[in-house]
Amino acid sequence: MAVTEPAPAVPSAAPTRQVERRTAEGAALEGILRRQSLRESAARTYARSLPIVPVRARGLTIEGADGRRYLDCLSGAGTLALGHNHPVVLEAIKKVLDSGAPLHVLDLATPVKDAFTTELFATLPTGLAENARIQFCGPAGTDAVEAALKLVRTATGRSGLLSFTGAYHGMTAGALDASGGATDVRVARLPYPQNYRCPFGVGGARGAELAARWTENLLDDPKSGVTAPAAMILEPVQGEGGVIPAPDDWMRRMREITAARSIPLIADEVQTGVGRTGAFWAVEHSGVVPDVMVLSKAIGGSLPLAVVVYRAELDAWEPGAHAGTFRGNQLAMAAGTATLAYVRENRLADRAATLGARMLGRLQGLAALHPCIGDVRGRGLMIGVELVDPDSPGADASVPPVDQALAVAVQQECLHRGLIVELGGRHSGVVRLLPPLTLTDEQAEAVLDRFADALAAAERAHRPRPAPDARLLNTTGPTRPTGPSH
Repeated sequence: MAVTEPAPAVPSAAPTRQVERRTAEGAALEGILRRQSLRESAARTYARSLPIVPVRARGLTIEGADGRRYLDCLSGAGTLALGHNHPVVLEAIKKVLDSGAPLHVLDLATPVKDAFTTELFATLPTGLAENARIQFCGPAGTDAVEAALKLVRTATGRSGLLSFTGAYHGMTAGALDASGGATDVRVARLPYPQNYRCPFGVGGARGAELAARWTENLLDDPKSGVTAPAAMILEPVQGEGGVIPAPDDWMRRMREITAARSIPLIADEVQTGVGRTGAFWAVEHSGVVPDVMVLSKAIGGSLPLAVVVYRAELDAWEPGAHAGTFRGNQLAMAAGTATLAYVRENRLADRAATLGARMLGRLQGLAALHPCIGDVRGRGLMIGVELVDPDSPGADASVPPVDQALAVAVQQECLHRGLIVELGGRHSGVVRLLPPLTLTDEQAEAVLDRFADALAAAERAHRPRPAPDARLLNTTGPTRPTGPSH
């Protein structure tokens, strides 16, 4: 029979099923988020700005319960040096589980712990590893900070501390006392050098020199009100303070000042360690060897682990003077050993330095087109973009005020485009990028493209004026596709 007109199309059931599945997923997602809001403490933070429910993850990519995929540039607040579920980490964990080894051992010696300690000591700065002791602490970085502070007070017999404006060392009482937001504590607060918002108004090498002179004068002036401290604690790059790298010359001055006065120097490498800044440990950029290093986050390969490494002559502990029930986490040590070895063997610190410099260059190009970007800074794959309001009435033209509302809008626009970023700095005006060290060139381009689009969209909504074409961001060639990849 001749066919004179096409037969009517039979409606496919596939689109209907897809709509039904997405509706069900959406309802389940909303239910999980609602129950979290009802049950969890008001202290929760990331969940407020990132209303997603991760169900799968690999490398840079997270998949939510709604099926959406995100490029994760938060990386567990810098914890995931190798990204999510890296094969070497999963294999290390599986090996321990399959071996029948005990998962909880307090502070007993085990082959797993011995392997972790050996690998960690192999990466430590020359001058510390050969004469070091290690203290396994509770599972968080703040626990290691507490242990470090207790250690130096025990070893020196002194109680005071030197810390810095903008510092962040954790959320327990002693760590908070040493952080920038503390009040009414026995900690002398010193100026941390920075170019963009220099406390002396000059920036650069001159600003760093003034900060060092202030520190030296404070310690040597008998009328300063500051007695000989138990230690100085600093971050080689302030993370929560706004991604502010310490100048190398200033770091060396701090080492000289403390060594000349027998003041132990504590380097807080909780976030900067394991290749994050383009060196395995951030103190290596300046060649400084601290007396104490506080380590956590990436050293556990995504699982909770925190330690203090310090010169043997400071080892004044009595047995049981500092302890913690979960200081013997076998799975974390196995995952940490695999992570440390992988970063070392594959020279991922060098990779972070190269790729980080390239990303900073592109972001600086973007800043030239957007006056709302006050400063772009960072080291390695620890990057910050400070957003400001250049049109604020009475604002200093060189250093306008932070625009927190714009930063929040940019973060949300990033999330809408499948990019997870965090905010930090004074007044939460700095957009922070902490991608895994395994980031590929293509993924870096996708991250920056999405950020540029988000910035343009947020600026249009925030300030009714034309924004530059985000495609001009790429100064080295055509913009690449922004599709997610593993």
